[in-house]
Amino acid sequence: MKNTILVFSSLVLLSFTIGCGDKPPQKAEVAAFDIVAQIEYCNDQAAKTLLLIPNDSSSLPRNIAPDSKEWRFIKYTDWTSGFWPGTLWYLYEGTGNKKWEKEAAKYSRYLTPLSVIPAIDHDLGFQIYNSFGNGYRLTGNPEYKEIILKTADTLATLFNPNVGTILSWPREVPNMEWPQHNTIMDNMINLELLFWASKNGGDKSLYDLAVSHADVTMENHFRPDFTSYHVVIYDRETGEKIKAVTHQGYADDSMWARGQGWAIYGYTMVYRETGDEKYLDFAQKVAQVYLDRLPNDLIPYWDFNAPNIPDEPRDASAAALVASALLELTTLTKDADLAQMYADKAEKMLVELSDNYQSRDENSAFLLHSTGHKPGGTEIDYSINYADYYYVEALLRLQRLKTGKTLDESLLSVAKH
Repeated sequence: MKNTILVFSSLVLLSFTIGCGDKPPQKAEVAAFDIVAQIEYCNDQAAKTLLLIPNDSSSLPRNIAPDSKEWRFIKYTDWTSGFWPGTLWYLYEGTGNKKWEKEAAKYSRYLTPLSVIPAIDHDLGFQIYNSFGNGYRLTGNPEYKEIILKTADTLATLFNPNVGTILSWPREVPNMEWPQHNTIMDNMINLELLFWASKNGGDKSLYDLAVSHADVTMENHFRPDFTSYHVVIYDRETGEKIKAVTHQGYADDSMWARGQGWAIYGYTMVYRETGDEKYLDFAQKVAQVYLDRLPNDLIPYWDFNAPNIPDEPRDASAAALVASALLELTTLTKDADLAQMYADKAEKMLVELSDNYQSRDENSAFLLHSTGHKPGGTEIDYSINYADYYYVEALLRLQRLKTGKTLDESLLSVAKH
């Protein structure tokens, strides 16, 4: 942690240009990044969104189309349902405002049925860990813990021991060879739910399921240059790899930006949970190929191999996701130079998002210009709830590190009350 604090201390110093000798005063090249101001901006935008949600309903905001101020609302079964309550928990942590605790609890409870019904798909981690997981971390409410543990058991029912991974879509999806076993890169994020449950009263086997999924994915989801496939199809009986394809990327062999982001975030988390150095090494390799191919402003196009760059849509959600992942990777890497580089890149990503991608008066989301599913023709250049979630998560992580805290320390003790 000491090295991490030193890295971020140096970043603060680098934020200013200091005149010396008899030279005339120089204009600062880079103003200090005001994290608190960005969190307050998110606070204000979320307050606007609250006013737009239909009363007496279980609606959750998902996205806003370009040139619109209207949210599209979804129910608890949608894979993105956990991002709005998760964002509210982060706002409670970042501001200390009890209003957000109340609202976060309200919207989290909309997702309670997911803990008692059969698994619809693999996204239970996104849904329950982002909502109730953050809620339990900040409040210690035992009811939340029970819901998390039940949901982890539900997610485990999708694990296929013949393959060694969790089934992502237990239904017919084009090009997925149903009823064969499909696993998508996004699924790496849901492993955190299993790791947490195994260490907090759940069955210890959940840990082994998560490790198996990470290992099999590492072996089959990546090319020699460490770019990732979106989907791998396995024979459900033998576990043999049938094919590797894309669903939301440009092509089967392209690097879909958010998919690579899921890999960076996922393997960083797996190293944190296991302490196994192979995951740290792998996280650094999948991060490096992403960083090496970024445009100068550090905000990726929706796919790094899309044919019409620079006239392709960007994906702010991938940028926010990776910024958050890099901030955690900063605290885990053993290489001080890499830690400095990750910290520098992450902060620059957040500065770019804050300066040029905030929604401000255009709508009540936090960020513009995310791309959900371009091949499917949906959510292209939209504001999307998961971009907002990872943006505020990254801001809070940066704030922790700037103030010498570890990433697992709550900010409530320093938030304004």
